[in-house]
Amino acid sequence: MVSGGLVALLDDVAALARIAAASLDDVAAGAATAGTKAAGVVIDDAAVTPQYVSGADPSRELPMIKRIFWGSLRNKLLIILPALLLISAFIPAVIPFILMLGGTYLCYEGAEKVWHKVRGHHDAEKAPAVERGPAAEAKVTKGAITTDFILSCEIMVIAMNEVADQSLWVRALILVVVAIAITVLVYGAVALIVKMDDIGLHLTTKDSAGSKRFGELLVKGMPAVLAAITFVGTIAMLWVGGHIMLQGAHDLGWHAPYDVVHLLESPFSGIAVVGGFLAWLVNTLCSAVLGLVWGLVVMAVLHPLLKVLPFGKKKGEHEEGDARAAVAGHQPPGGDSEPKS
Repeated sequence: MVSGGLVALLDDVAALARIAAASLDDVAAGAATAGTKAAGVVIDDAAVTPQYVSGADPSRELPMIKRIFWGSLRNKLLIILPALLLISAFIPAVIPFILMLGGTYLCYEGAEKVWHKVRGHHDAEKAPAVERGPAAEAKVTKGAITTDFILSCEIMVIAMNEVADQSLWVRALILVVVAIAITVLVYGAVALIVKMDDIGLHLTTKDSAGSKRFGELLVKGMPAVLAAITFVGTIAMLWVGGHIMLQGAHDLGWHAPYDVVHLLESPFSGIAVVGGFLAWLVNTLCSAVLGLVWGLVVMAVLHPLLKVLPFGKKKGEHEEGDARAAVAGHQPPGGDSEPKS
C-alpha cells in the first residue's frame, strides 16, 4: 500500500516535472523571440549608455555602470512589468497603441540623430558631467537611468507584443527572463566597451611586442568602435520604429504601406539560397526609410512647438549651459568654487 502510494507520488512528481520542463521550453522560446524583436532598441541602449560615463574618473566608471544596471533592472521588473501585465490582462486593446507610440519615439530619436549628423552638429555639448564629486556622479547616473527607462519601456512592450497569445503567468515569466537577460547583456557590453581603452593601456605596458601592438590597436580603435555602435544603433532604431508603425498601420486597417513593402519583397523571396535574406533586407530598408520619414514629420511638428512653449527654451538653455560647463570641467570665471570631494 505504502509502496503503491509512493509510486503514485513519484509518477505525479514526474508528470509535474514534465509540465514544468515544457513550460520552461515555452518560456525560453518566447524569451528568445521577444528578445530578438527588441534587438534594435537593445543596440541603441548599449550605444547610448557609454556616453554617460565618458569623462568620468576611471575608478568610478564601473560603480556608475553598476548603479545604472540596478536602476534599469528595477525599472523593468518593479514598474514596467507589473504595468504591462495589468494592461494585457484588463485592457489588451491598448497595447498596439502603446507600441505605436513607442515606435514613434524610436523614429523621432533616430531621425533626430540623422538630422544632427547631416547638419554637422556634434554631441560634445551633450557630454555628461565630468566634475568630481558624488553630487555630479549621482546627477549623471540619474539621467542615465531616466533614459534607460524609456528604452526599457520599448523593449518590454515589444517583448509583450510578441508573446501576447501566451497565458498570463507564461507572459510574466517570459518578460522576467527578457528583462534580466537583456539588462545583463546591455550593461555587460557597456562595461566592456567603457573599460576597453584601459585594457588596451594595460596591454601596452607588457613586455610582449604582440600585446603592445594589440593594446595600441584597442586604444586607437575604440573611438571608431563607439562611432560604429552609435551608427548601428541609429539604423536599428529607425528600422524597429518603422516596422512597428508599418505593422501597426496594417493592423488598424491602413494596408497600403504594408502591401507596398511586401510587393517590393516578392521578387527577391524566390531566389535560391539568399532569397529569404534579400527579402528581409528589403523589408528592413523600407522600414528604416519609413521610420526616418515619420521621425522627420514628428520633428517638424515638435521642434517649433517646443520653441513656443514657455518652459521649452529655458530647459534647453539650462541643459546647454550645464553641458558646456561639464565639458569645460571647471567653474565659470568669477564663481565661487565648491570644495571638491
